[in-house]
Amino acid sequence: MRCVIARFPFDLVKSEVEQMMEGVKPEPVTGVSVTVGRHAYPVKQVGEVITKQDRRDFTTDEVRRALTRLGFTCHDTPVLVQRDAPPAWD
Repeated sequence: MRCVIARFPFDLVKSEVEQMMEGVKPEPVTGVSVTVGRHAYPVKQVGEVITKQDRRDFTTDEVRRALTRLGFTCHDTPVLVQRDAPPAWD
């Protein structure tokens, strides 16, 4: 499927994206993420791998739109849980 990311056209196929992401260690997710195979990757990390461009050259929305059109599941920013919070006493 033809997708435009950072003003450059790319012909992407879901299986090729999955193959490119094999063996790539997922970075910690702090924003929008995408599930590729069994892993959740930051959308910008996947965009960098599939376009071979610097992350500053494209937006999260561009990559998210392309990955969604290919059939990947994208997730919004995760809810952060404060693990070291003191217990709530009433």
